[in-house]
Parts: sequence; structure tokens; C-alpha cells
Amino acid sequence: MNVLSVKLIYFSPTGTTKKILEGIAKGMGIENIEHVGMTLPDATTKPLDSFTDELVVIGAPVYSGRLPDDAVKRFKRFRAENTPAVMVVVYGNREYEDALLELTNLSKDLGFVPISAGAFIGEHSYATKNVPIANGRPDTKDIEKATEFGAGIMRKMTDIQTLDGVSSLKVPGNFPYKDGMPSLPESPETLEEICTTCGTCADICPRAAITVNDTVETNQNLCIKCCACVKGCPESARVMDVPRIKGAAKWLNENYSLRKEPEVFI
Repeated sequence: MNVLSVKLIYFSPTGTTKKILEGIAKGMGIENIEHVGMTLPDATTKPLDSFTDELVVIGAPVYSGRLPDDAVKRFKRFRAENTPAVMVVVYGNREYEDALLELTNLSKDLGFVPISAGAFIGEHSYATKNVPIANGRPDTKDIEKATEFGAGIMRKMTDIQTLDGVSSLKVPGNFPYKDGMPSLPESPETLEEICTTCGTCADICPRAAITVNDTVETNQNLCIKCCACVKGCPESARVMDVPRIKGAAKWLNENYSLRKEPEVFI
């Protein structure tokens, strides 16, 4: 099959999933690449086209071995018509557990035909300079592997005559899926002494949970603990100081420091 255009669909609060998908697209060598970002709040209402004969790459981070609820809800707005698709999950060096299977099954429900899938590593949302958890990833080696994956996908597409003959893609995971991340009223806090109230945190929050006026206020019931505001604050004025989450970060640092490598399924 000839691939004339590629669409990258992603939920990527801290940017790691987007970087991986861009690396995959680079390896595909296709000029017509379109980004369909589903991270910001407007993704819940903006008009969406149906998919037909383009190749689609769908990416999301892994939260406690599952897809984020917000990613699932936003992806469910898509409709495809026998459209070839690649599923990608990005996790913080622990495990991706049921997330890749969940994304693969979701894509089928939406009308996509899964042809390939991959699990890549990105810096964990809870990682800090003092408590590193896959800090700096995806790094150069990760992007190289993403690019190689993209090239492999194109080779497979060249060999496919019709999607009716594509065998069912097998990926790791269990169904019923494990329980996901608990929804608790917690959020990062603002260090007011260094905050400039620039509004960056509010602009990049996927749930519009942050309001900036003279001070920064966070609706803890909306916060999904993605830490986009922590990673993206230009003054480092947003910090995740929740004891439960700091304890989880320490545990991850102590038990999952050995570098894991991407897994691909073509």
C-alpha cells in the first residue's frame, strides 16, 4: 500500500509522547505529516474529521499501567473507516502493563486497523532533578529507535496489498484491564516567592485546572497529576509536594533505575 499522508494523534501533557511520534514520523520519510494534538482542553470540543486512507499514529502516556482517562475520552471522538494505524504508549521506566492492549482495542472500536505498535520510555511525570526517574528520556537513542520503527512500519505498509489480509496484531496486556491511577484531590503547588504569574501553567494544563490572577489557584478535583505545569514552568515555581506522590517517586527511583528499552511490534 502506498502511504501518501500521515496523521499523528497524541495526548502528551509533558511532550514526551509527541517527541516519540515525531521520531517515528521522521523514519517514515513522508512529507505530508499532520499533527492532531489532543492534549489541551479544546480537544474535547474542536471539530474533527473522519479518517479514511491515511496512515495514523496514535500515542499516549501510561498512568499506572493504563491509558489516562482524558486520553481515552478524547480519542473516542474519532471515527475511522478501515484506516491503518500504529499504536504507541510512553511510560516512565516502570511497566506499561495493559496500556498498549487498551490502546489497540480502543483503536479497533473506532474503526482503525492496527498494523504495528510500540512501547517507549519517557521521563516520568514525578521525576525531579533530585529524584530522577528516566530523566531526559526520550534521549537520542530512543529517538533513533523511534526512527527505525517508523522505517520498519513503512516497509510493512509496502508489503501490504489490502488491509483485509492483515493478521490481528498481538501486543502484551491483560483483559479485564488493571485498575488505573486513583482519582484523588491532589495537585502541584506554587512557590509564590518565585512565581511571576506568567500564566504558562494555566496555558498548558490539559484540564484547565489552573487559574492565574494575582496568585495561582489549582482546582485539585480537576488535576490529573500529569505534572505538565511542573515541567513547563519557566521559573520552576510549580512543585509536586504531595507526600503520597513524593513517596511513589522515591520508590520508583529506588526500584526502577535500570534503563529499559523500547519494545516494538510490527
